[in-house]
Amino acid sequence: MDWGTDLWDQYDIIDKHTQSGLELVEKYVKFVKERTEIEQNYAKQLRNLTKKYNPKRGCREEQECRFSNHQSFLDILNEMNDYAGQRELIAENMMMNICIELTKYLQELKMERKTHLSEAKKAQQSLESTYKQLDSSKKRFEREWREADKAAQYAEKTDQDINATKADVEKAKQQANMRTHIAEECKNDYAAQLQKYNQEQSRFYFSDVPLIFNKLQDMDERRVRKLAQGYVLFSDTERHVMPIIGKCLEGVTKAGTNVNERNDSIALIEQYKSGFERPGDLDFEDYSQGINRASSDSSLGTLGTPKGPLELLGKNRSKPFWLFSKKSKLSPSPSSLTPLATPPAPSPANGPPSPKFGRDPLSYCLKEINKTVKPRISSFRTLGRTPTVTEDFGHLPPEQRRKRLQQKLDDIGKELQKEADQSEALGKMKDVYEKNPQMGDPASLSPQINQTAQNMERLRGELNKYESWLIEAGRRGDSMLRRGTLREDALSYTSHSNNNGSTHEPYSPDRTHSEEGTPDPSQAIYAEFDDDFEEEEELVAPIGQCTAMYNFPGASEGTITMQEGEVLSVVEEDKGDGWTRVRRANGNEGYIPTSYVSISISK
Repeated sequence: MDWGTDLWDQYDIIDKHTQSGLELVEKYVKFVKERTEIEQNYAKQLRNLTKKYNPKRGCREEQECRFSNHQSFLDILNEMNDYAGQRELIAENMMMNICIELTKYLQELKMERKTHLSEAKKAQQSLESTYKQLDSSKKRFEREWREADKAAQYAEKTDQDINATKADVEKAKQQANMRTHIAEECKNDYAAQLQKYNQEQSRFYFSDVPLIFNKLQDMDERRVRKLAQGYVLFSDTERHVMPIIGKCLEGVTKAGTNVNERNDSIALIEQYKSGFERPGDLDFEDYSQGINRASSDSSLGTLGTPKGPLELLGKNRSKPFWLFSKKSKLSPSPSSLTPLATPPAPSPANGPPSPKFGRDPLSYCLKEINKTVKPRISSFRTLGRTPTVTEDFGHLPPEQRRKRLQQKLDDIGKELQKEADQSEALGKMKDVYEKNPQMGDPASLSPQINQTAQNMERLRGELNKYESWLIEAGRRGDSMLRRGTLREDALSYTSHSNNNGSTHEPYSPDRTHSEEGTPDPSQAIYAEFDDDFEEEEELVAPIGQCTAMYNFPGASEGTITMQEGEVLSVVEEDKGDGWTRVRRANGNEGYIPTSYVSISISK
């Protein structure tokens, strides 16, 4: 069954059907385009989502990626980013393999359909033209035959008329014969046109039209087949990336299974383990023994004498040991260095003095003295700034310091090995040049060899330096941890605070204090007070001057006011945070914005 045989008379139906098929292809192409837009928007949103939750470089979240649960979350973000890439690939393949291909094929079908329909119209016009000729010859034959019949009747009538002359009869017969002859010619012409039309009509309905309709049928079937392939590609395009999408989802699952809570706990320990020992039990110190109370609280004796150990115990009972307070272990205030910063107070014979009870009364007295004797100078303690990073990592807790030193040694070792390999390679190249001068000048390698030797010597020096620091950190770690301080030079505070000028051994919590090396409490108060300010004076030594370009109110804590044109001493340069520490002539110190002053550093 085909269109040319069964639908030979349904030209309009075939025309509408083929047009409807082409419109369906256009509709499907539009549908796929909108689907690709959805995929692209989905992929874009996924990428924005992963970018939003990816940690920025240098932030705290990036530093925590060493833990498995943080790393697994990053793996999930990476897998989702790959998943977004697969959605983009789906959109791209659909656009290339379906939309573009079908659009191109659709244009070809439109041209082919137009050609076939044009051929059908031409055949129809040719048949109609032949029919018009047939109709014209038929009408002429009919007209001429009617005229011939009239002429024959008139000749017969004239021949029977007795009044007609012989000439009239002959004329009428000649007219009849002429009309009859013309009618016969018209008849023959009509027969020829009829035969021609029948042939044209037969060829039109049995050859031309069936061929054209069959071509349209073939075109439509090819269209349907191509559209079906487009339907299959719609699913195959996504199915082809399903294995990769499955791997992305498997990666998400694997990221979840890779989380190891025990390893995360161990990693946290390794990262933040300070190496400090737990503080021992605190011993009761009886301040009622050997301390004379003054009658007036405003006198210096009152400042040196606490109100009573029981009262102080009740006041400070809720305060934890300084290692576990809100203050950072990396930036202890000088008040936390009491076991080394001040001479030890009298203690019972059964144990070492308590850091807490030995410090709190003195801290109380120091505060009272600061209020009445000397204004407090702004320092790191009031400003809460992070400790200065030192080359030997002395600002870190012992355990972290040893790790950083070991890491530094490993890095230097790698650099040293690299320089050694380069030196060996240069030496071999120099030997080759010496044996084969045509390959190069050995003297040209001397600068590189000398530079490599200097680098190796420098790295060896750094290696020895960090090895000595590592040995020192390992040797003195335990005793420093028990003392609860990170300052390497804290041992000098005890000897420095001795008014008698005698040399004291480093303070150790494992031994008791003798009565001979224990100064009286009043001397301990002034010793701590002096050491406190001596330490600050060392930290804020002027390094230059600056001139204020603008007024600064200094409203926040740790800052000082400044007037335009005022000259101040610079005691600490800007560390990159935009603030510079300065000092006035009256001794007041604080921070000001670096951009507000013109700084001149002394050489």
